Amino acid sequence: MFAMFEHRSQPLISRQAYLGRLARSGGIGVLLIGASLAIGMIGYRAFEHLAWIDAFLNAAMLLGGMGPVNAPATDAGKLFAGAYALYCGLIVILAAGIVLAPAVHRALHRFHLEQGNR
Repeated sequence: MFAMFEHRSQPLISRQAYLGRLARSGGIGVLLIGASLAIGMIGYRAFEHLAWIDAFLNAAMLLGGMGPVNAPATDAGKLFAGAYALYCGLIVILAAGIVLAPAVHRALHRFHLEQGNR
């Protein structure tokens, strides 16, 4: 993963390469959130027997940090909802890191290049 970024001794990559890197990271973030949404939907469907649209709503609300809409009724559903809520908190942080990494790296790399010219 770290091989995708240039070393501080290397020159700054072109704008086109940077935009490609940004798009790649954004795509990985979208896939991660999409897979997490699918896991939540399947879990709510299996453990709480919710309709697909309600399972989507609950999973999306948890991923967005708002909490579930339908309170779980079964013990298995409660265990799933708790575990999924913890998972969602970590996934959102991970996805944000993946999406923002190229921009932060470029800013720091540019800062180091400017410091080297002094």
